Amino acid sequence: MKIAIIGTGNLGYSIAKGLIIDNAFTTLYLTKRNLESLEEFNGYKNVTITSDNIEAVQKSDILIFAVQPAHFEKVLEEIASHLTEKHVLISTITGFLIPRIESLVGDNQFIIRAMPNTAIAVGKSMTCICSNTQGTKRVKIAEAIFNRLGHTLIIPESQMQAATVVCASGVAFWMRLIRATTQAAIQLGFDAEEAQELSMHTCEGAASLLIQTGNHPEEEIDKVTTPKGCTIEGLNEMEHKGLSSSLIQGMVASYNKISNIKKEQI
Repeated sequence: MKIAIIGTGNLGYSIAKGLIIDNAFTTLYLTKRNLESLEEFNGYKNVTITSDNIEAVQKSDILIFAVQPAHFEKVLEEIASHLTEKHVLISTITGFLIPRIESLVGDNQFIIRAMPNTAIAVGKSMTCICSNTQGTKRVKIAEAIFNRLGHTLIIPESQMQAATVVCASGVAFWMRLIRATTQAAIQLGFDAEEAQELSMHTCEGAASLLIQTGNHPEEEIDKVTTPKGCTIEGLNEMEHKGLSSSLIQGMVASYNKISNIKKEQI
């Protein structure tokens, strides 16, 4: 696959790392105005870094856009006349809806929106995907790319804002939980490095149990909670302090923020 990442910032960088690690391309173009932060990619075979978006578009079939939302419209206007029937456009831009993209490049283009998270750099992204009518003919291409870099789910565009909170912002929420359990482990006597190791791998194990068994979280919780035991004591104390409600309220607040940003852009 001939892929270009237009706007190789934090997310674009993570996508590039994942593609390179998985050898998931024939050629890869990475664009950015300031190329200094992309110098490490110079040594990779068939990877080109450039500040020329048009060159990247002309030399590629699959265009992954990872620019800032405020810059996306200008980028689309810049490349619109260089798009052909071969191009598949994959936008990772938060809040930039498909009808708005169609208004800039035409509804005859294969347009797909993808919401990955930064775990794509290690092949563990949860990526939600939707498309325009034309894009349904090429959505399997997006699935193939992002399934090699984690897991995908096809959803309607109306759910993309919620997916941003659950999956993209969700990485930060889980990081904060891991940090909290690390701090607790330090208080219980482990040094900082050991504490983080315990927290990270316990988190990974919990998620892997659910992924591989398909069980509900409460089913696995029941396996480690015994009458008058230490686990249920800890869980009940956390709930008394509002663990679940705080997480839910925080995610709803994040969703409301995205909704407000969207309204401001209309």
